[in-house]
Amino acid sequence: MKLFQCMVPGCDWHTRNVNEAEIIRRASEHLRQTHGEENIRESTVEVIESRIETERAAAYTRTPPLTR
Repeated sequence: MKLFQCMVPGCDWHTRNVNEAEIIRRASEHLRQTHGEENIRESTVEVIESRIETERAAAYTRTPPLTR
């Protein structure tokens, strides 16, 4: 799973997806709707791409019951 957090200071918006293209689409739409960006330039897409992180899966381990 990949994660993108909005690059606008003070904005807590984020999105997750396995597909980077979908993250870029969502981030671009967020910038248009929330932050009033009318044109998403190639340089903006490059910044979005550079800020996409691979989420580390939470490790779930089950502790076996204590036996004597």
